[in-house]
Amino acid sequence: MYVFLTFAPIQGFIEKSRKLRDLYGASLILSYLSHALIEAAQKKGAIVISPGLPKIAQGMPNRILLQGNFSEEDAHQALVESWRKMLDHCRQLLVQQIKEFHRIKQQADFDYTWEREWDKWKTSTWELFWAEGETPKDAKQQLEQRKLARQWKAINWIGDSSSLSGSDAIAYPRLEAPDINLTRGFPQSETHYIEVFYDTLAEMFDNHQSQWKTETENSEIEGKFIDANERLSIPELVKRLVTHSEYANRIGIPHPKKFKDIVRKTPEKLYWTGWFMGDGDRMGDLLQKSLELGGDEGIGEFSRLVRQWGTDLYGLIPRELGRTIYAGGDDFFGIFYRGQAEQISGNSVLEQLKALHKSWQGLAATLTPLVQENATLSLGLVWVGGSVPQRDVLQHCRDTQERSKKRGRDRITLRVVFNNGQFVEWTSPWEYLPILTAYQDLDGGSNWSHVYRDLAQLKARYALGFGVNDLESLDSITILDFKEGALEFLDIYFSGWKEKINKNRHKLFEYASPEAQKNCELIHWIDNLIQVGWHLLS
Repeated sequence: MYVFLTFAPIQGFIEKSRKLRDLYGASLILSYLSHALIEAAQKKGAIVISPGLPKIAQGMPNRILLQGNFSEEDAHQALVESWRKMLDHCRQLLVQQIKEFHRIKQQADFDYTWEREWDKWKTSTWELFWAEGETPKDAKQQLEQRKLARQWKAINWIGDSSSLSGSDAIAYPRLEAPDINLTRGFPQSETHYIEVFYDTLAEMFDNHQSQWKTETENSEIEGKFIDANERLSIPELVKRLVTHSEYANRIGIPHPKKFKDIVRKTPEKLYWTGWFMGDGDRMGDLLQKSLELGGDEGIGEFSRLVRQWGTDLYGLIPRELGRTIYAGGDDFFGIFYRGQAEQISGNSVLEQLKALHKSWQGLAATLTPLVQENATLSLGLVWVGGSVPQRDVLQHCRDTQERSKKRGRDRITLRVVFNNGQFVEWTSPWEYLPILTAYQDLDGGSNWSHVYRDLAQLKARYALGFGVNDLESLDSITILDFKEGALEFLDIYFSGWKEKINKNRHKLFEYASPEAQKNCELIHWIDNLIQVGWHLLS
C-alpha cells in the first residue's frame, strides 16, 4: 500500500512575508513540519520513497510519498503535535524573556490571558491531505481529489487586525481578557496596551543587548528584529521568532547565520544588492513521469538528485559575494551582496548567475535518463537600490520569477528597481544571457554609456520603433522595417548576435502572435537589454 500526503497552506504562508526573516522563518517551519511527518511515518515502519534524503530536515519538501502503513490519524497527530510543540516553545520562551526583561528594567509585567488563543492556532493553522492506493499513481489521484474538499476552518477573532496579513488578530498578552466589552468597539485602552507590548518587543530584542543575555544578532538589512510599529498575528510572530538562535535551538531547528553582514544602506551611502528567486519548470509533472517510467526507484532517485542539488546550492555562492537563504530542492531564494558595506559589481552577479545555471544543467543531465526530457529552470533577479523596502523587494522577486515562467519558461528575468519604486526589466532565455558581457563600444571598451546615449537619441526621434508607445498599432510592413533597423543597431555594439537572435525569434518570443507582434517584442527586447545592461553593468 502507498500513502501520499501533504498539508496546506504553503504558498500563502510563504508569501505573507514582510522581511527577509519572515521568508526564512516560513521555510524553516515548513521544513520542520514535513520532517516531523516523515519521522513519524518511519517510526510506524513506512518506507520513504519521496522526498529523497529524508534525514536532512533543511529544505524538506511538503509532498511525501510513502510505502507501508501510515494512517491518516497518525499523520494528522504528527502534524498537529509538531506544530503544537513549536507554538508552546515560542510562547513559553517569549513570556520568560519578557518577564526577565521587565525584572531588569524594574517594570511591571503584562497580564497574560492569551494562552487559549495560542491553543486555537495549534489545530487551526494547517490542513492535512492524506490518501492511499495500491500504486503511487492511485494514491496521488486520490490525494488530488481530496484536496478539492477543503475542511479548514478559520479562527474567529476580536480587536484590530495584523498589519501584515490584515486578516488575523494581533498577538498581544490580553487577547482573551475577560473584561473587554466589544459592544462599543475595541477599547482605546487595549490599543494602547498593544502599543506598549510591541514597544517592549522592539526594545527587548534590539536596543538593550548590553543589559540582555543574547548577543546582538538581530540587526537586519533594514529595520529591527521586530519594529515597534508592527502588529503581527500569532503565526506571523512565530515565523519571526524561529529565526532567533535561542528559539531555534529550543525547538531543534537550524537557525540562520547573522543577517547583519547584508548591508543595503549606511548614513553615507546606499548600496545595490541582487535578490534572486527561482525554481524548476513543471517539476511536479517530471516527478510524476519519473514514477511512471521508473517506479519507486525512479521517483526516489529523481527526488534524491533534486534535493542534493538544493543542498549543494548553499555552498555554490562564495560567502564574500552573497548567500542562499533557502533551497527546498529546486525551489530557492538568495541574495548577492558584499559584506562590510561594500558595493558588489553587476559583473560579479552575472557570473554567479551563469554558475548557478551551469550547476542546474548538470542536474538536468542526470535527471534526463529518469524522465526522458530536459528539466529547465526559471529565475528572477532583482537588482535593487538600498531604499526600497524589503516587502517590496520580495514581491518583485516573486513577480520576476513568475514573468520568466509566463514568457515561456527556461528563462531569466533581470529587473532593476530604483529607490523611487520604478523599474526596468529584461526577460530572456538563459542561452542569451551572455550577450550582456559581449557588449563592446566603438572604442573597443565596455562603456555602456555609449550605447545608452545612442538609444536615448533614437527614442527622442522615435527612430527604429524605439520610444514608440503604441508600436503594436502600426502596420506590419513598418514594424518589419523597424525590426531590421533595430537588429542593425544591435549588431554595432553586440557583434555576432544579430543573426542568432533574428533566426531564433520564434522561440524567443513564442508567447507572442502573430509575426508582427514577435517583431514588436524583438524591438522591446533590444530596448530593455540596453537599459538593464546600462544600470546593472555601467
